[in-house]
Amino acid sequence: MILAIIALAVFYGIYFTKVLTQKRHGIQTCQIGRRKEKSVHTIEVLMGIATVCTPAAQIFSIVSGRSILPANARLSGFLVAMIGDIFFLLAVLFMKDSWRAGIPEKDKTELVTGGIYRYSRNPAFLGFDLQYIGVLLMYCNPLTVVCSALAMLMLHLQILQEERYLTKQFGETYSEYKRNVFRYLGRRIK
Repeated sequence: MILAIIALAVFYGIYFTKVLTQKRHGIQTCQIGRRKEKSVHTIEVLMGIATVCTPAAQIFSIVSGRSILPANARLSGFLVAMIGDIFFLLAVLFMKDSWRAGIPEKDKTELVTGGIYRYSRNPAFLGFDLQYIGVLLMYCNPLTVVCSALAMLMLHLQILQEERYLTKQFGETYSEYKRNVFRYLGRRIK
């Protein structure tokens, strides 16, 4: 139980620290659901709901102790979740003040391709996914399976939307980046 709480606390501690830091600099981090295009708005709102429901399901599962997996899966789950926390931390650190939750309507940010972004176009989303999978391994039950799967699906749909947005914003620069760096993890060897 303590390991799962640590994994969640680290992850959401990183998230809320970044949000508060950006707020102090006058940056509105949460852009979810602000776009007027119906498909973008809908996916962002559903993603927002899924990413709020999943930690609630995770906490419920941790407190109730419900898991269909053997207890020795918990250490593996903790390690996967902590790797997710590390990916997420590196993502927000390298993104600096360009990091947003959702696609900004008015904020213009720069394209970040250095640091962890040299190896993953979406390390923050990869961090979310690994954290969800890690907690799922620690406390696997139908509730966490459904919530985690839904959240991961919505995050993937958000990535697809962001790729279209970034292609429009940065043109060939982003297209070249896409050709060299994989969506989740890896680079093409030249």
